Amino acid sequence: MTPVMGILWEVSFAEFLFVTVILGGGGAWMIGRSTALTWSGWGLLAFYVGLLALAVRFIHFSLFNGSFLLPVSTFWTGLYYGIIDFIVLFAIAAAGRLFVRNRQMARQYGFLRGSTG
Repeated sequence: MTPVMGILWEVSFAEFLFVTVILGGGGAWMIGRSTALTWSGWGLLAFYVGLLALAVRFIHFSLFNGSFLLPVSTFWTGLYYGIIDFIVLFAIAAAGRLFVRNRQMARQYGFLRGSTG
């Protein structure tokens, strides 16, 4: 496959959807869930998502002929799409964290909602 180079995807939309959103997004959701369950901070979430974004970028490189950070000639392209991957994965991880944290708060502090009767 030859790269198409869109704003969000490098090779094709289907590859971006499968690798970044479905595979990486599932891992990002679990990162958000785990940081909420252990009451960890946002910094740890960002660190884990950074590692996941690096792994997702490597999958793009190894399976779909995308760019990576190591060859100097493709460093800036790989960095750009790595940042895009990080932003997408961080948004999914933050949604997972907020979803689980809201459930925790509603379960543990349900009396704060007040009664309607």
